[in-house]
Parts: sequence; structure tokens; C-alpha cells
Amino acid sequence: MNYIDGFVIAVPTANKEAYKAYSEKSSALFKEFGVLQIVEGWGDDVQPGKLTSFPQAVMCKEDETVVFSWMTWPSKEVRDAAWEKMMADPRFAPENMPMPFDGKRLIYGGFEKLVEL
Repeated sequence: MNYIDGFVIAVPTANKEAYKAYSEKSSALFKEFGVLQIVEGWGDDVQPGKLTSFPQAVMCKEDETVVFSWMTWPSKEVRDAAWEKMMADPRFAPENMPMPFDGKRLIYGGFEKLVEL
């Protein structure tokens, strides 16, 4: 069964094109290691909440935009092996692929597919 990685990130709005380039470059590596699909969503209608919200979750600043993305893998096993390869691959090292956002505020998790319509 497919496995999903999900991400929520605060990206400086001025870094939109840099983020897109980062995503395209890293996506090529993930494809090489077995990901089936990668979707990147640039926040368009993401409102702050009173108790919880995407902006609050990543401590989004006024000059930042929330990015919501996910990757679909063939299985958790393929995903786990791919992440291990990515972390060891020098092409993915911070000096070769600097993140155009504050990685300390990235929210990330792996999910079993429950429903797909």
C-alpha cells in the first residue's frame, strides 16, 4: 500500500522562485530513489486561526508564505530506504542544496493511506 510523507513549511515570500528551484532539484533525487508523486502547494488562502492553523504551526511571519506538500511512495519500506539514501547522498547535502527556508520550523511526518477517492 502507498505511503505518504507530508510537510508544512514557512517560506520567505521573496524566496518563492528559489523554493521552486529547490523543490525541482530535490524532487529529481526523490524520483531517482522511488517516489511516485510530489505535490507542492504555495499558500493562497491560508488564514491564521484563533487556536490552531497552518501559519501558527510553523510560526509564519508576515513576510512568509505557508507551503503544504506531500510525497506518495509505493510503500513505507521504499520511503525509508529512499530517505536513508537521500541523507547519505552528497547532492542533497546543505552545501550543495541549501534550503531557502528555516528548516527548524518545518513540520514533517509519514502517514499510512487511509482513504483515497
